[in-house]
Amino acid sequence: MPQAQSEPITVRTTKVAEIDALAAAMDRSRNYIVNQAIKQYLEVNAWQIERVRKGITAAGEGRIVPADDVFTSIAGKHGWTR
Repeated sequence: MPQAQSEPITVRTTKVAEIDALAAAMDRSRNYIVNQAIKQYLEVNAWQIERVRKGITAAGEGRIVPADDVFTSIAGKHGWTR
C-alpha cells in the first residue's frame, strides 16, 4: 500500500514546550508528536460524528431509550444508587 503524500503546513501554538517535552521523553521528533496528535484527533472526531449520525437515524426510526433508563442501567451495573 503506498504511503500518503505529506504536505507541510504552518501551525501557531502555545504548546511548543509541552510538545518538545513529550518528544524528548518518547525519543521522537516534534513532527511525529504533532502528526500523532492530529491523527488521534481526526479519528476520535470521525468516530463521534458517525455515532451522532447513527443516533439521529435511530431516533428518527423511533429506536430510543429514555435517559433515566440508561442512567439506571449504568448505575445498576456498577452497584451505584441513584
